[in-house]
Amino acid sequence: MNTPAPRSLTIIGAGLAGALLATLMARAGWQVDVFEKRGDPRVKGYEGGRSINLALAERGRHALRIADADDAVMRQAVMMRGRMVHSLDGRQQLQRYGRDDSEVIWSIHRGDLNITLLDLAQQAGARLHFHQRLESVDFDTRHARFADDDQGGSRDIPFVALVGADGAGSSLRAAMQARQDLGERTEFLDHAYKELEIPPARDGGFIMEPHALHIWPRGHYMCIALPNDERTFTVTLFLPNQGDPSFASVRSGADAMALFQRDFPDAVPLIPALEQDWERNPTGVLATLYLDRWHVGAQAVLLGDAAHAMVPFHGQGMNCAFEDCVSLARHLQQGEDMEAAFAAFEAERKPNALAIQEMALENYVEMRDKVDDSTFLLQRELELALQQRHPGRFVPHYTMVSFMRIPYAMAQHRSEVQRHLLMRHTRGIADLAGIDWAAVDADVLSSLPVLEDGAE
Repeated sequence: MNTPAPRSLTIIGAGLAGALLATLMARAGWQVDVFEKRGDPRVKGYEGGRSINLALAERGRHALRIADADDAVMRQAVMMRGRMVHSLDGRQQLQRYGRDDSEVIWSIHRGDLNITLLDLAQQAGARLHFHQRLESVDFDTRHARFADDDQGGSRDIPFVALVGADGAGSSLRAAMQARQDLGERTEFLDHAYKELEIPPARDGGFIMEPHALHIWPRGHYMCIALPNDERTFTVTLFLPNQGDPSFASVRSGADAMALFQRDFPDAVPLIPALEQDWERNPTGVLATLYLDRWHVGAQAVLLGDAAHAMVPFHGQGMNCAFEDCVSLARHLQQGEDMEAAFAAFEAERKPNALAIQEMALENYVEMRDKVDDSTFLLQRELELALQQRHPGRFVPHYTMVSFMRIPYAMAQHRSEVQRHLLMRHTRGIADLAGIDWAAVDADVLSSLPVLEDGAE
């Protein structure tokens, strides 16, 4: 390759974040090269191994709109109005995420989305290089060595700056860590997951309500199902690693069938290949990645899962990564100093990444243990009532995270204030008839300033 231009980026990873950032920067006139260790999914098909369903919320859609990708992506998306809670006795209850169909999230197939974004990146002028695995980085001479896992051999590529968009197992992060201590630490959840599939109905349509995230909460564990545009559902079972039931006790397909027959009986007829899926699909780990530093001088910076991988229970991993892309692109385009841009990006995004990482962990407890709890449901009822009474002040937690673009850290702080307010005013009562509305209104006015969605 020729010597790169001053306004150039070398992106490691052609997944969702890498492809989106490449589109944003190429459209801004930058020279962009993207190196991906896997093959081109547009040629050989999408390689699985990770959850094929993602929840797209307003933060992610905003980033897609900036890249003129929203229309192409939304043609493949399935609307989810809320959580469809499946009780053990077979009853179902839809708990809406928002007030109406203007406040929904969208289920999107990871592979289809990746292919759409790669096409857009290439159309914008980014150069895509597949089967190129990062082996090492010489930060002093600004050369990166890539191994060609298709043709064999390796080559040294000059760069101005590297961006690590290569996921939780980032090769660039490992190279940066060898150069400078990033303060890396990974905290594994004592739970894991297994993916299964619900096929279409005999007539080719959805076999159950498509416009919902289905959830079977069972206390310390749960099952969820997200719709796909090909009329299937991707089912994910989350279990502890130890105990009963757990991945230590549920080992075979027959064990899994027995568990489902006992704890998720209404799901059993929907998953005809349950035992085979269990035996064939790998068990996925759940972890949170923390770094003290996201960049090394002006030479390299990390974003998305490479900087702050999180557990999937708030459906915000992709949305957060897309916000990263918009933020980094903005800082790079505003100034000539690459190191200052990386530092400003890190300062803006790191507190917010930490906030959504914490909220994702908290949401697991809510999803598996609280969505069918009477106290939680009463607090949710009061939450919706206060949203009506004080629309500019009392904004539900889920609304702030999924339907607005205020900083995650701000959403986390306000959610904590509101959570304590809801607990105070529902303590000892059975329904909203027992609410002291004057006291609640005064509490809202004194503790919650008017909220504006002033995100850039």
